Amino acid sequence: MASHRRPARVTLLTAAAATAAASLGAVPASADPGAGTAATRATIDRLFEEAEKATEGYNRADEKADELRRTVSRAQDGLARGQERINRMRGALGSVAGAQYRSGGMDPALALLLSSDPDSYLDRASALDRATVRQGAALGELQREQRRLGQKRSEARAALVELERSRAEVARHKRTVERKLAEARRALASLTVEERTDYERASRTGQRAGGPAEELPPLADLGPTPSRAAAAVVAARSAIGRPYVWGATGPSAFDCSGLMVWSYRQAGISLPRTSAAQRHAGRQVPLSQAQPGDLVTYRGDASHVAIYAGNGQVIHAPYPGARVRYDPVNMMSHATVTRV
Repeated sequence: MASHRRPARVTLLTAAAATAAASLGAVPASADPGAGTAATRATIDRLFEEAEKATEGYNRADEKADELRRTVSRAQDGLARGQERINRMRGALGSVAGAQYRSGGMDPALALLLSSDPDSYLDRASALDRATVRQGAALGELQREQRRLGQKRSEARAALVELERSRAEVARHKRTVERKLAEARRALASLTVEERTDYERASRTGQRAGGPAEELPPLADLGPTPSRAAAAVVAARSAIGRPYVWGATGPSAFDCSGLMVWSYRQAGISLPRTSAAQRHAGRQVPLSQAQPGDLVTYRGDASHVAIYAGNGQVIHAPYPGARVRYDPVNMMSHATVTRV
């Protein structure tokens, strides 16, 4: 894939920065502080989920824009080569036409009568006839090449128009992600430091996430796992602790689908960029038959993805502001297992 500079990435504020951002706004207080905190956490969860969906939309649009950039680049290269060929054909035809003009002012019968070597003249005349036939064929080919070039120009213009539309879609999704994250920052700023710390330690289902290294689940036995799937799991393990950054594909930061792309790339496998496409990147198997290295997508729209690490655990990039970690495989609804 051609390399293109991507837009700057947006990360969630840390707890300390979120405290400093408290002046941006807060969620209204509730008569029951516990209920108010629960409602705020539910709001934050919802905003993170919406931001994640927008991130996948951004990834989809950005992938399409990259493909269109390559299409436009190929079209422009083809146009340049086609124009160069036409120029050469025109030059060759122009040389023949010039020679004919310089020698074609005399009637052929008179030229034969005045020729000191009639046999040589007849040979030249026969060659000229053949050249004329070739010139006519070359002229026809030039005309066909000009029509093909015109078609290529039309296709290139259409690709450019589509590229501009795709760029606008990328920008729209980028604004949506940034807006959702800003709302989440404001909601987080309304929590106390202790509440924020507790929130960051818990998964979105309220279950404990993998915290310090000593709390991480035991490593699954990767013995029977196919070598490439095992390599992908090992790569994902090595990314634990690295931050979620929307639109990132590693190696220092990831979004959920970006972590899968990077992990499998270390195993020599190319995955689609988005979680929705990754759901269909292989054969689907029942959750009860999941093996280390399988992809696990969540929600009906497959807007989140993780890699199964064994022992009922997945490794994933949870949401903006969190870090790559272990979580239970059943952490979200509509889990679909895909074996690549």
